[in-house]
Amino acid sequence: MVRWLHPSMLIRTGLDALVAAVFGARADHRLVEAVVRPQPPYFDYSEESPGQDFWLDYVADTGDGWNSTYAVARLLALPSLEVKDPTGQAHPLERGRILVFGGDQVYPGASRDTYEERLVQPYEEALCRTPEPSPDLFAIPGNHDWYDGLSAFMRLFCANRWLAGRRTRQSRSYFALKLPQGWWLVGTDVQLDSDIDVPQVEYFRQVAEHMKPEDRIILCNAEPAWVMATARRRRGYLENNLDYLQEKVFGRRISLFLAGDLHHYRRHEDPEGRHKIIAGGGGAFLHPTHAPAARRLRDGYVLKKSFPDQKTSRKLARQNLMLIRHSPLFGLMTGALYLLLALATYTEIGSYGLTQLPQVLSAVASSVVTRPWSLVLGLSTLGGLVCFADKDFGRWRWLAGGLHGLAHVTAAFLVAWGGMYFTASVLGICQEILPGNTLLVPGATLCAAGWKHVWAKFFLGAFFTFLGGFLVGPFIMGLYLMVSVNGFKAHSNEAFISLAIPDFKNFLRLRIGKDGQLTVFPVGLERVPRQWKQTHAGPYAPAYEPDDPGATPPALIEPPIRVTPRSPRA
Repeated sequence: MVRWLHPSMLIRTGLDALVAAVFGARADHRLVEAVVRPQPPYFDYSEESPGQDFWLDYVADTGDGWNSTYAVARLLALPSLEVKDPTGQAHPLERGRILVFGGDQVYPGASRDTYEERLVQPYEEALCRTPEPSPDLFAIPGNHDWYDGLSAFMRLFCANRWLAGRRTRQSRSYFALKLPQGWWLVGTDVQLDSDIDVPQVEYFRQVAEHMKPEDRIILCNAEPAWVMATARRRRGYLENNLDYLQEKVFGRRISLFLAGDLHHYRRHEDPEGRHKIIAGGGGAFLHPTHAPAARRLRDGYVLKKSFPDQKTSRKLARQNLMLIRHSPLFGLMTGALYLLLALATYTEIGSYGLTQLPQVLSAVASSVVTRPWSLVLGLSTLGGLVCFADKDFGRWRWLAGGLHGLAHVTAAFLVAWGGMYFTASVLGICQEILPGNTLLVPGATLCAAGWKHVWAKFFLGAFFTFLGGFLVGPFIMGLYLMVSVNGFKAHSNEAFISLAIPDFKNFLRLRIGKDGQLTVFPVGLERVPRQWKQTHAGPYAPAYEPDDPGATPPALIEPPIRVTPRSPRA
């Protein structure tokens, strides 16, 4: 799994996000697509398999760790799959004629190499070839696919090539599929700014001209705008776009909304039998289901099912207390920060114990006054952590960030004091002082043992300060993230990228029956295998099968979901 809190990964993803934010909106690849990449108004599957059920698969947020990504890819590759629902009833499922990737196909950011390593290779190992007629593959991009301006995405999905035994057919980053029994599947590209551009809207207007009033639509978006709008209590730009598509373009034909971006399963349903489903469990790290909270959406949809359930989600969040276990190298950053703060206010306090706290505080305060840059560093630490605080705190954001920053500054002071006390008073290094001799650092004095022991004391103190920061800093960060996500529904992303949980994966298998009934089968995998063995089964079957007794078999997250047909209405 991607180690998001590794220092180099933080720098890389920060730069990717910055570049994408600055240049992405000013170099919209979709405008070029509309001019140079012709695409039919829709791809027609309506006459396939007459008199039989039509199957298609949906998976989103893939391309992270091998175990999680391959586990899902393998299930999608099997020609048939039998799973049980929570009541114990078995359901035979057939491999989809179409596979739809619902966004964020690779992490941490798009490039030719990351797509090859984290998406193509797992899927090719799961299924290299398929007999005729081969399934087709369609994809919409998420924000991580956009980090390189969509270049790698277009090269992989919009060039009429083969991927994992499936043929890609689209030439743009958005598409429409005409399915049997009056069903349509529409995939949108919302780019980085949650924006559906004008050429895309015009394309969908042309698609709508081919629809009958009684036709129904499955709408796929890379982001679940409905959850974000409910959690933040205001309508976002993307939700306004979706309302425009629903009200002005498609005439309220949309019966099923699908999205990824949040890496879990959540389903909302309205009284009319329409559904909004988040199924972002294709391989990426797990997101919590209890945050952001959205039990009842603004438009009347009510939460029906979460996977994992909210109690389990809160329990998993408590693993942040052992953040150093999940992201051990994050301690390098907090250790370096604590050491910098200690050096900025360095003064000779190694001989003071806990009973002499007033003298210690007085010495440190005097050092801060005489070195303005130490005050700047301290305020920068506080300011940085205030800016880091999640907007979901609302008006309490400054308080939450300030307390978090103050906790780190206080910990840096205590760790540095403890390190110097241990060096000077416990180890007994450099206790005897020669009056009149000072180091280059104001306030420090030369001991009778000479310069060699002075520097030994300095470096040992610095080492213990760094070590304390390495251990204490991640604990404070983990405590802050756990309290934030469990107590205030904030930092839902940061609290779980730190854990990189590969389990609780999911995908959707959809069936359009001969009677026109759409049924959704949400397939879940609670614990993905960690060990595999080769099958030597050839290119038409998965190359590896699970060899892990601790792994759980695939099962339906909830009983099959039957999407109630809407009455004919334009």
